[in-house]
Amino acid sequence: MSNTPVREGLLTLQSEGFVRLVPHHGFVVAPFTQRDIRDLFWAQAQLAGELAARAAENRTDEQLDRLAANLERYDQAVANSDSEQITIIGHLFHREVNLAAGSRRLALLLASVVKHLPNRFYTTIEGQVKGAHFEHPMILTALRKRDARQARLLMEQHILEGGEHLIARLEDQGLWTEKAEDASAS
Repeated sequence: MSNTPVREGLLTLQSEGFVRLVPHHGFVVAPFTQRDIRDLFWAQAQLAGELAARAAENRTDEQLDRLAANLERYDQAVANSDSEQITIIGHLFHREVNLAAGSRRLALLLASVVKHLPNRFYTTIEGQVKGAHFEHPMILTALRKRDARQARLLMEQHILEGGEHLIARLEDQGLWTEKAEDASAS
């Protein structure tokens, strides 16, 4: 393979914050801090919250029916401990809310933030599946009532709690303590 596509790929990863260029060493994986995770989830929560609020104002009965059917499929996937389906169905719930908002550009902005964590990663966050199991129905209720304020609040809370669950899980796995120990040893 030519160096050009590899270098272009690395430059793209650099622009997205996944790698950094270190003089005389080349590209290295960029560190991922707790602040980075909180920032990503905060941005995601703000955008998803606004989309949920707009969905409450713009949703159709057909969209509500699809969301209700989604919740039934999600419950079944949880009952079957089918993590692949849990991931897919959970993603589809959020996608349906975003479509109901009728704001394509805002949804694209959200997608650019969400891509920083793989979709499958969300089901590995301790508490995220349980949270979605209880919070998605509450979001649907707010959408049914056309309560934009409540839909925004619930969606923001749902996303932010996911970020905190992720940070706790990574701390439990020693992600940052090992790096702190490595840094103090040098």
